[in-house]
Amino acid sequence: MLGSGWNVRDLSSLAHAPIVEETGNTFEENASLKALTIARLVTGLVLADDSGLEVDALKGDPGVHSARYAGWNASDADNRRKLLLALRKLGGDRFPARFRCVMVLASDREILGSFHGVAEGVVIQAERGYGGFGYDPMFIPAGYDQTFGELAPEIKNSLSHRARALAQVLAFLRS
Repeated sequence: MLGSGWNVRDLSSLAHAPIVEETGNTFEENASLKALTIARLVTGLVLADDSGLEVDALKGDPGVHSARYAGWNASDADNRRKLLLALRKLGGDRFPARFRCVMVLASDREILGSFHGVAEGVVIQAERGYGGFGYDPMFIPAGYDQTFGELAPEIKNSLSHRARALAQVLAFLRS
């Protein structure tokens, strides 16, 4: 998503990278925990994110617990199944929702910035498409008829919550 001109390494290149527990109450707290932990171990910039799905009818759930909505060892399918069950109890077939992402940029044990991206849309009571991951097969972004799971990756990556947060990171780095 960054394009050329950047030398990016992920955690797999750091042999003894710790697993950072997402103990924060917000996406920003979790992203900050991850960024600062890794920034203590490496030289250079560290970019970490936390993101999730917020469904209005569920008072923002699954929210910060999106990845573990159905439990700590739950799969994406388990999480979608739990969300479908919760939505069925409400009736209706479309629910206003958003994907939210917070990226935190750190270096030398210091947070340089926090960047927020949101993709508004609706969650449906079905799974459509096989692309993406997580709740993508259930989320239709505003202005589209297809779920993130059905959209081509380049389209999803141009309008997703991560793309919007990353655009802010790039603007910050260029300034």
